[in-house]
Amino acid sequence: MKESNLKIRQAVPEDAQALVKIYSYYVKETAITFEYTVPSVSEFKTRINKISTNYPYLVALLNNKIVGYAYLSAFHPRAAYHWSAEVSIYLENGLQHHGLGSLLYQLLEKSAYAQNILNLNACISFLENADEHLPLTSIYFHKKMGYLQTAHFHECGYKFSKWYDMIWAEKHISSHPIPAPVFYPFSKISNSFFQELNATGY
Repeated sequence: MKESNLKIRQAVPEDAQALVKIYSYYVKETAITFEYTVPSVSEFKTRINKISTNYPYLVALLNNKIVGYAYLSAFHPRAAYHWSAEVSIYLENGLQHHGLGSLLYQLLEKSAYAQNILNLNACISFLENADEHLPLTSIYFHKKMGYLQTAHFHECGYKFSKWYDMIWAEKHISSHPIPAPVFYPFSKISNSFFQELNATGY
């Protein structure tokens, strides 16, 4: 997606209300997330602050309206996992399939590379035969973005009176040297990241 009125920036707590509005569709209507209850604005502010300590939390604005967000987060809290991060993305319903998701994932990958994150991991809910709550678009999207399935957990999530599977997929974005490179929190590379991003028109 390349829109003259599209802007990408780091999320701030004041974005929480707009992000909750986008996320609420996925909680109420889909099995893409296994949450049952839409988080409060206060809870979302806490999540933004916690994630932003070390990772990019990107929001996309079209004509100054937030229409999607994507972020990296810790794959696991223990120190040996510093070089792996989980990817997450949510777009305003109806804006899928226009390239915004691909753009946000490419930017997350760019940040991860600069942070010396080597592995990106995606947790994807799955049903062999898609239903009204879970299309298979997320599976196809991650395959298109170069993610390979590494694990398949069966009937592990219950929502909408149905059991759903969970798939983990990963993408290696760099080699794995020894010793491991220094992990940089996003705050260390954010200025150069957004300067370069702004130079491209976003």
